[in-house]
Amino acid sequence: MDPDDASPGDPFVHPALFYRGEEEYLAGTVPFLRDGLDAGEPVAVAVPGPRLGVLRTALGAAADGVRWLDMTEAGRNPGRIIPGVLREFADRHPAGRVRIIGEPVWPGRTGTEYPACAQHEALINLAFAGREVSILCPYDLAGLDAVVISDARATHPVVIDRHGTRASGDYAPGRVIDSYNRPLPEPSDAARMSFDLDGLPRVREFTCRWARHLGLAPDPAGDLEVAVHELAANSCLHGGGKGTARIWSEDGQVVCEVSDAGTIDDPLAGRRPAAMSPLGGRGILLVNHLADLVRVHTGPGGTAIRVYMRV
Repeated sequence: MDPDDASPGDPFVHPALFYRGEEEYLAGTVPFLRDGLDAGEPVAVAVPGPRLGVLRTALGAAADGVRWLDMTEAGRNPGRIIPGVLREFADRHPAGRVRIIGEPVWPGRTGTEYPACAQHEALINLAFAGREVSILCPYDLAGLDAVVISDARATHPVVIDRHGTRASGDYAPGRVIDSYNRPLPEPSDAARMSFDLDGLPRVREFTCRWARHLGLAPDPAGDLEVAVHELAANSCLHGGGKGTARIWSEDGQVVCEVSDAGTIDDPLAGRRPAAMSPLGGRGILLVNHLADLVRVHTGPGGTAIRVYMRV
């Protein structure tokens, strides 16, 4: 499916709400929630923590009928939002329309995180095409830069602002997916090892040893070890039988990259529920659930996947 195809008959609804200040935020979100509750639709809200209280207060007693999630935790890795937040809620309510507010981009998202956020918003259109789901995505005009707002116009077929609701003339999610599939910046210093299928146990030892050396506590170090092993196993099975692992420290995080000669052709790899993931996607799905951030660059020259864990 072409991600840029927006069928007028598609039951999936994915507007961007451009707001400035709390009054506009509530004017755009509260009616959306009340309309869903009044229609008996399952309703969920996944927004940054401070916004949760604002919306709860505005809804009053009706707030008890909403599922509430802090997006800064549930969606701190943008690659986790589709399978772990949106699909997790929508798939539990397969009959009838489901209504969700999801705010994956907020002031404070880093430049390293943002490309994964933009790709996530573009991929929502593929993940929910043909489904009776409404996902409203708020964007803070006062706190986000012009590039973010421009990308939001490209990843949402409909935009809502103080002037009303209209189709986005800039809708082109495929362009956003491709434009952020760019080579990842080189680290200044990294430990590295090459591996093949026989060397997979050494990848785990290498990751665990260096993660602790770089300051990662035992639990996240264990998660990183599992994540890197999954990626290395994918390299051996689907990426030419071998690969390279590198690990370093960057901006208060431990980063580990696994690269190989393979190409990821499925843009939703790692974002489908496990039962629906094609061969090669389940490992990335697990990595998305374990990591604080996952960045991917893939193409004819090979694939590099970086896993970030906060120290």
